[in-house]
Amino acid sequence: MVRDVLRMGDPLLLQRAQPVQAFGTPELADLLQDMRDTMAALDGAGLAAPQIGVSLQVVIFGVGVNPRYPDAEAVPYTELLNPVLEPVGDAIEEGWEGCLSVPGMRGLVPRWQHLRYRGFTPSGEPVDRTVSGFHARVVQHECDHLVGVLYPMRIRDLRQFGFSEALFLGQSLADD
Repeated sequence: MVRDVLRMGDPLLLQRAQPVQAFGTPELADLLQDMRDTMAALDGAGLAAPQIGVSLQVVIFGVGVNPRYPDAEAVPYTELLNPVLEPVGDAIEEGWEGCLSVPGMRGLVPRWQHLRYRGFTPSGEPVDRTVSGFHARVVQHECDHLVGVLYPMRIRDLRQFGFSEALFLGQSLADD
């Protein structure tokens, strides 16, 4: 079922999400199905459970051929629970981000260029990946939602934040 996405200003988006305690439950399966449906309906690159009003440490992400991200490198579809992020090295790069919770806007956001992330699948199997580039950016963006951070909070120069159509003068850049 496609769910409504909370927008910046909703207090739930500023809270720290709770860890998942039970894996493989019907409730978790239902949540993940709703997240998949919602992300697909909005052509998103990722979605965090708090964005649909559920304060649990659950994120999904993945990008294949997506009209909203024509130049993006592929990111394998992943369902990640109770994630832990660890930067690999000191390299940080800035990139344009948007968010389904901040529709119509974009900002230039610094993120770790290389990242290791760990967590669990919905069935409780461990996940441990080291990634770079767009994949690393997507994971950091989604996991920020689990600690009450929205991408505008990370922007260093607010001159690099605004409505997509004003920033890019008619170029088509959609929200994440």
